[in-house]
Amino acid sequence: MEDRFAMFQLEDVADDIYALCKDQYGCRFFQKKLEERQKPEHRDIIFRQIYSHFVELMTDPFGNYLCQKMMEYCTDSQRTLIVEQVAKAIIPISLNMHGTRAVQRMIEFLTLPEQINKTIEALAPNVVTLIKDINGNHVVQKCLHKLSHHNKQFIYDSVSRYCIEVATHRHGCCVLQRCIDYSADHQKKQLVDVIIQHALTLVQDPYGNYVVQYVLELGDAQFSDQLIRQFLNHIAELSVQKYSSNVIEKCIRVAEEDTRRQLIDEMVVDKPRLEKLLKDSFANYVVQTALDFADDLQYQKLVDCIRPLLPSIRNTAYCKRIQSKLQNRDHQTNKFSNVQHSNHIHHHHHHHQQQQQQQHPLLLLQQQHVLQPSPFAMTNNSPLNHLTLNNYMLTSSNGNNNPHHLQHPTLYTDAAGMITGASAATHVPLQASVEQHTGTIGASATAVHPLMNSNDIDFVSATPFHLPQQQQHQHHQQYQFSPFF
Repeated sequence: MEDRFAMFQLEDVADDIYALCKDQYGCRFFQKKLEERQKPEHRDIIFRQIYSHFVELMTDPFGNYLCQKMMEYCTDSQRTLIVEQVAKAIIPISLNMHGTRAVQRMIEFLTLPEQINKTIEALAPNVVTLIKDINGNHVVQKCLHKLSHHNKQFIYDSVSRYCIEVATHRHGCCVLQRCIDYSADHQKKQLVDVIIQHALTLVQDPYGNYVVQYVLELGDAQFSDQLIRQFLNHIAELSVQKYSSNVIEKCIRVAEEDTRRQLIDEMVVDKPRLEKLLKDSFANYVVQTALDFADDLQYQKLVDCIRPLLPSIRNTAYCKRIQSKLQNRDHQTNKFSNVQHSNHIHHHHHHHQQQQQQQHPLLLLQQQHVLQPSPFAMTNNSPLNHLTLNNYMLTSSNGNNNPHHLQHPTLYTDAAGMITGASAATHVPLQASVEQHTGTIGASATAVHPLMNSNDIDFVSATPFHLPQQQQHQHHQQYQFSPFF
């Protein structure tokens, strides 16, 4: 069927455009002609033939596609004429399943102020009617998305005036949320203030409760705290209702600390009331959320009231969940207490280690029975204390990843007790590892190793090498000598 249009020129069917555009293949043929920008005369021919029938074609199953394409490719003056024609019947067109798409397309391509103003003037008196319609609500959403904040103010004024009617409607609650999404700051405040004013009504509605939750999810404490406080003194009655109980749970989660405390206090202040909430199929979830977010004092009050009541709800599906929450919170509390106790012990041990580290490193090694003191020795006519590490290997580094390994080392200190050098019988090559030297080495040398002086030593580790190799790692000891690092 489509092939029969391939042989035609637009001029051949110009007088039949209105009839043919309501045909699937005819409509496609004319859309392709509009896309030929190099031939604006084709656009003008089609416009003249369908302009007077535009309202009818916008609701036609096939004609509406040609109308949409014309909105895109027509001139500004042609678009103004179309808007004036459509404005007369924009509401019934918007409520039509085909017409709604054509109106949305028209809004998308509005460019001149007169086009915008004419459209707003036609839509404004019927905003709520459009919002509540399965097709019309998309026209309002398109306005929210495409028009400037100033030009879409008419929507915010209507929604604010009829807030309950809109928010409690199946489609209206969704549009109201989109109003918040696309709003300027002053428009958002305008809507939220009205929602807060009617919060107690909206929270109990199957659709209105979603609007309340959406405001809570904005994460703006300025709004959420005012909203939550509307429910104070109504927590019990709202908790036992299907829709509002969900909102009260969310309120407990997101409320400011002081407000959350007031919400939970309403539960614990009256034990019979708490028992009723605990046994209710909806309110028990609110109690569970309170257990999760209560401070320690309120939690204990809740537990004191709940534990005696557990036997009476043991056959319910939620009893095990409540018991689990109590056990988990108790376990975390005990674990926290144990960690605090452990930290106290660790702090005491760490403090003791710090006290040890403040001692001179040579004295510390002597106390650990690693170093054995020897008599004074003379080097360059200067008296030096020297301490010999029997059966130990000394490993030092100067911070340049060049370790030096000395066997049976002797450490030298000056009169002030500062390490000035070290000597050993054998200087192990740099590439050698400690594990390769497990035997006993001969007598000590007396010369100070030239690479080991007080400016080079960053760390020194002493490793016993007379033990069997498999035991070495168990007895490895590393000592860091301040103030050289």
